[in-house]
Amino acid sequence: MRCSDPAKFKSIRKFSGWTYPALSGWKANTSLKHGSVNLNDLGIKVKMRGQAKQWGKPTTLTIVYKPGLKQWFASFTVEVSDVAAKFGSQSELAYNSIVAFDLGCETAITTYNGKDVEQISNPRFTQKTEVKIKRASKELRRKQAPNRNKKTKASQRWKKANKRVARLQRKAGTQRWDWQHKVTSEIASRYDIGATEHLNTKGMTRKAKKGSKRKKQKAGLNKSIVSVGFGTLNKMLTYKIEAKGGLMIVLPTKNIKPSQRCPKCGIIHKEWAELSNRHHVCSDCGFEIPRDAGSAIVMYNVVTNQQPGLRTSLDSLGCLSSTSKTSKCKNTGSMKQRSACEETKIRASGGTGRNPVRRKRRGSSL
Repeated sequence: MRCSDPAKFKSIRKFSGWTYPALSGWKANTSLKHGSVNLNDLGIKVKMRGQAKQWGKPTTLTIVYKPGLKQWFASFTVEVSDVAAKFGSQSELAYNSIVAFDLGCETAITTYNGKDVEQISNPRFTQKTEVKIKRASKELRRKQAPNRNKKTKASQRWKKANKRVARLQRKAGTQRWDWQHKVTSEIASRYDIGATEHLNTKGMTRKAKKGSKRKKQKAGLNKSIVSVGFGTLNKMLTYKIEAKGGLMIVLPTKNIKPSQRCPKCGIIHKEWAELSNRHHVCSDCGFEIPRDAGSAIVMYNVVTNQQPGLRTSLDSLGCLSSTSKTSKCKNTGSMKQRSACEETKIRASGGTGRNPVRRKRRGSSL
């Protein structure tokens, strides 16, 4: 009997994997390092290679295929209980080490701890591999690419060239990820309290408007911001400092204006907002300082309540840590209720540790 509707070929790019929503159908035989996973429906046992930072009760499993690598990966979701952060007298931290850091493109991270200004240069992984990627992409365009409309298949040379381009792009991303982890771990290990400004990374990396004369400049700025990874650096520093019981303070940029405010006298200079102005000289007090270092000093002075020109507290400025947004309280007239509410905010920023939080831990290659 002939089939009226024969089966259609499905490309591996469309069918990239599947998910086990429960514990049935698979079993993970690992604790933290290496191990194996049993796929009961396929009747196979595959070895795993890699080490996870934390491990708990496995809940779901997703099998993913990456065509560029031609490899299969297993992504586990496990239940991990957050460690309850202890504040005040119960904490082992002294909370005397405070650091304010400013992110930039010229210098990736500029920190200030009350005494010294430290600068971490931008490694520019994307810019270093850009020339090789362009050269490999040019060779790729000369090969026969797949075209569904013309019903032409990709040549073997095109597949090899496409793999070379993917390998170079993946290398830049891996180098940046490794550098971010090393830098943030080193900073989080030395300080108990961190302070930074709120950055709208999505808005900062938007494309230039149509007809803009500075379209190329905006594209270059976006590339530099993505190369450093502002959003990823902030997230890494936040969870690494809070994981050991520390505090992370996010200052509102519009109210404080760290890049436009003089650290010594507190006067705001609107002309300092231009990115081309890399060295600031205050016309009132004559104070001179580089742009990124001045922003870090202003944020440190705000946290320690010694910044001229700002006679407000952190609470009135709306400074929140990354996790204290979940704690909401009303501004009542009673000082007792107000102090109790602020104590709840501080405790909420560290986590209670009662309810287990489901975190997605990505396993290594199969």
